[in-house]
Amino acid sequence: MSILFSPINIKSITLKNRIVTSPMCMYSSEDGFATDWHLVHYGTRAMGGAGAVMLEASAVRADGRISVGDLGIYKDGHVEGLSRIAKFIKDNGAVPAIQLAHAGRKGSTWVAGDQSKTLHTEAEGGWTLLAPSPIAFSSHMPTPREMTIEDIQQLQQDFKVAAKRALQAGFEWIEIHSAHGYLINEFLSPLSNKRNDSYGGSIENRAKFLLEIVSAVQEEWPADLPISVRISATDWSDEGWTIEDSKWLTAKLIEAGVDIIDVSSGGVIGGVHIPVGPSYQVPLASALKQSLGNTAVVSAVGMITNAQQAETILLNGDADLVFFARELLRNPYFPLAAAAELGEEVNPPVQYKRAFI
Repeated sequence: MSILFSPINIKSITLKNRIVTSPMCMYSSEDGFATDWHLVHYGTRAMGGAGAVMLEASAVRADGRISVGDLGIYKDGHVEGLSRIAKFIKDNGAVPAIQLAHAGRKGSTWVAGDQSKTLHTEAEGGWTLLAPSPIAFSSHMPTPREMTIEDIQQLQQDFKVAAKRALQAGFEWIEIHSAHGYLINEFLSPLSNKRNDSYGGSIENRAKFLLEIVSAVQEEWPADLPISVRISATDWSDEGWTIEDSKWLTAKLIEAGVDIIDVSSGGVIGGVHIPVGPSYQVPLASALKQSLGNTAVVSAVGMITNAQQAETILLNGDADLVFFARELLRNPYFPLAAAAELGEEVNPPVQYKRAFI
C-alpha cells in the first residue's frame, strides 16, 4: 500500500488517507454565516475522497475577519450552518476540521474574485484593526491599534468560545491559525511585535500569546480530539522569524498538548523573496519533522500537485500528512485520480461508480 493512502490515527480520529483539504479563504459569507455554497464546496471535497476537509480561516470575532466575506464562528447563530457542513463531510467519509483565526492588522478588506480593497472607515463597512504593535502591514492599510493586556485576554477567551462552538457544530479537529502574518503570527515575529511588556521582546514573551490561546482552547476542546497549529516556519527575512525559532516553538507546542504542526511560511511582511515552486515549503516541514521526531504529526503544504510528489514527501519522512490547496480547487476529485495513479483501490461515491468502471 502507498503511504499516501494508508490510514493514520490521531488521538480518537482516523483519517482514511493522508490527503487533507487545506483551509482556503472563499470570501463568500455575509456576517460570517455559512451558506449552501459552502456546503457544496466543502461537501464536494469530502465526496472526492480527501481524508480530512478543513474549513477556511473562520474568524473568532467580527473584527478578526480578513474581509467582510470571511466565514465566522463568532456568533452562536453560526453553529447551525457549520454543523450542516461538518455532518455532510463526516457522512461522506472524511474528518471534518475547521481553522480558527484572527486577521490582526491584515483585516478590514473587501474581496470579490481577484479584486480587493481596504475598508478604511466604518462607513465603508470596515473596522479598527488590532495588532501587537501599531505598525501597518503596508502603506495602503491603516495603522492598527496596539492591543492592551485586556484585549489580549479577551482574544484568548474568544478563541476558547470559538472552540466550544466548533465542537457543538460537530468538528473533530480544530486548527489555530498562527501563520501568514495574521494576528498570532504578528505576536511571534520580531518584525511586527515591538512590545516592551510580557508579550514582547524575547521569543518566550512573543510566543506567550499563542501558548495561552492553546491553553484556553483546551478548556473547551475534548482531550481525545486533535488540535493543530499552522505556523509560518520562516518570515523569509534575516531579521525575522527563522526555522530555528520554529524548532523551539513547535517543541513548546507539543509539550503544551498540540498534536499536529501544519507547516507553511511567510506573510508577516511584504517585499521578501520567497522561492515559490513545487514543494518549496517541504524542506521546512522536513526540518521540523526531524526535530520533533515521532512526538508530533507534521503536515506539508505548498505547490504540491500530484500523487507521486505527495508519496515521495511521505516516503522520505518529510511529513505525515499532505495538505492540498489549489489542486483541490482545480479538481475536487483529485484523491480518486491519485489512488488510481498509485495503484490503490478507487472508492468513489456509490452514485458515481459507473464513471469509474
